[in-house]
Amino acid sequence: MSVNLLEINNLSVAYQGVEALRKISLNIDRGDYVGLAGANGSGKTTMVKALLGLVPFAGTITYQSRSLREFVASEHIGYLPQKMSFLDQRFPATAKEVVVSGVYCCKKFPKFLNRNDHEAAEQAMELLGVVDLADRMIGRLSGGQQQRVLLARALVHKPQFLILDEPTEGLDPQSRTTLYQTVERLNKENGVTILLVSHDIGAIGKYTSKMIYLDRELVFYGTFEEFCNSSEMTNYFGAGQHFVCHRH
Repeated sequence: MSVNLLEINNLSVAYQGVEALRKISLNIDRGDYVGLAGANGSGKTTMVKALLGLVPFAGTITYQSRSLREFVASEHIGYLPQKMSFLDQRFPATAKEVVVSGVYCCKKFPKFLNRNDHEAAEQAMELLGVVDLADRMIGRLSGGQQQRVLLARALVHKPQFLILDEPTEGLDPQSRTTLYQTVERLNKENGVTILLVSHDIGAIGKYTSKMIYLDRELVFYGTFEEFCNSSEMTNYFGAGQHFVCHRH
């Protein structure tokens, strides 16, 4: 039986009077792997910011039956942003130091690290297959290695819901495939609920179980097969638009 993890009702966000999102309503079930797509300016980033409690919004967002307004979202939701300053080769931190820094979101002041925090970092790195990178400087790693380290950082406090914002941007094809397979394993074997933000509709169709398409409003929410076979979506994109519908 499906269990709602996240409920969004009439979510609207405006910047200086201009609507970025308008009355979005949908549910994400525990264990779902959901892709979020849309053109530039469609509201994808705004929706992520709202889910993380980073922008004011109208409507309601309920996570595990609690209003998002009642708690700090970063303590419960893992987040891998599109770009981070760790990409600078001169950033003075090892891979393990970057991973363990992910526990700070859940600590009260003063924020000191303890043995349990370091053990959690080691477990997250083992889960992502990056234990051998622990003592290497983050800026010296390849793009794919950096993303797996940053994914371990997002998981170190053991969130049940993980948001990935264009996680394969700038990666080579092999690194993209490896990262997608890693995220799929987290979903299927570890039960982590995933929201994957991507402009790559083909990748969403290959890996996710459901798909959201935004254009400031909710244009579509369902399976990728339903998306491909929807007459409404054919009309929305135009008859000449074609998507390859297959699962791996």
